[in-house]
Amino acid sequence: MNTIRILLSLATHYNWQLLQYDVKNAFLHGDLDEGIYMNIPPGFEGNTGNKVCKLKKALYGLKQSPRAWFGIFAKVMKEFGYKQSQEKHEVKQRLTTEFEIKELGKLKYFLDIEVAYSTQGIFISQQKYVTDLLAETEKIGYKPVSTPLDPNHKLGEAKEEPVVDKRMYQRLVGRLIYLAQNRPDIAYSVSVINQFMHDPREPHIQATYRVLHYLKSNPGKGILFKKNNTLALKAYTDANYKGSLVDRRSTKGYCTFLEIILDDLRIKWDGPMKLYCDNKSTINIVHNPVQHDRTKHIEIDRHFIKEKLEEGVVCMSYVPSEHQLTNILTKGLNSSMFHNLVFKLGMEDIYSLT
Repeated sequence: MNTIRILLSLATHYNWQLLQYDVKNAFLHGDLDEGIYMNIPPGFEGNTGNKVCKLKKALYGLKQSPRAWFGIFAKVMKEFGYKQSQEKHEVKQRLTTEFEIKELGKLKYFLDIEVAYSTQGIFISQQKYVTDLLAETEKIGYKPVSTPLDPNHKLGEAKEEPVVDKRMYQRLVGRLIYLAQNRPDIAYSVSVINQFMHDPREPHIQATYRVLHYLKSNPGKGILFKKNNTLALKAYTDANYKGSLVDRRSTKGYCTFLEIILDDLRIKWDGPMKLYCDNKSTINIVHNPVQHDRTKHIEIDRHFIKEKLEEGVVCMSYVPSEHQLTNILTKGLNSSMFHNLVFKLGMEDIYSLT
């Protein structure tokens, strides 16, 4: 999903056209690396006795099928000599020699992700995915809330609370995990409820329902890839030290607007990459050439960052906590701060834009 977002951002910057294709019966092209057997399907004539079928190709429904399809697709692309993106017509023409391909036109919908276009840039959202989820959980008529998680939450294991349906909880949280890939505004709340998949209790399902109530208030909110004159790498990093009430582990978050995959695409950006941190002590330690006993436990990481600073790959800058974008990924926030960071992340309701 990171690669997809990067390509969408590049498409916005370079004004690339996005087209969509579908390979007919894609999974049936995949070769299996292991022996898999199945019962003989109904309609097969002849006395089969206790015999079964051994699969020669992947079938829909097998957990191996997606990997098998990707394997054969990657193999074909490498045989064609591709190492990076080429002209779309050449790619399409070569692929049609191996697979039956249908052109679906301009990219509008894939993997439950909706793609829209405007003069401001490219937008992605999952409005249909959200509304379907709300309908399935019968949360359409519930009152929306302004944040996905109570900023003062004290969610722990709650052994004394009533047990809830474990399978239902896992399925619901699993769907929210997928949604969070394109909805960073719910990423932290989903990471919290994800900690209780093994033994969900009543407070945990109520926290999960709160995420749904928040989604009801803005089902069409998505990521806006704005058109810019410059192509720069920016990263924000933060950690909520030992903030988990379950095991006292830290919650770390990072927000990278474009990653090093640009090197593979041979695309140059205005460097160096800017790394924003809201901890002045951390920045001072990185820039300090003197080793202290109190930093021995992180010396390897410190030297790595110091090396990248000296090489001009990155430069560290201080950002006040109220402007630290990754706060939204590491802690519960009040409504005002939460929506301020949502806006700064480039999130919009794409259906309110023209």
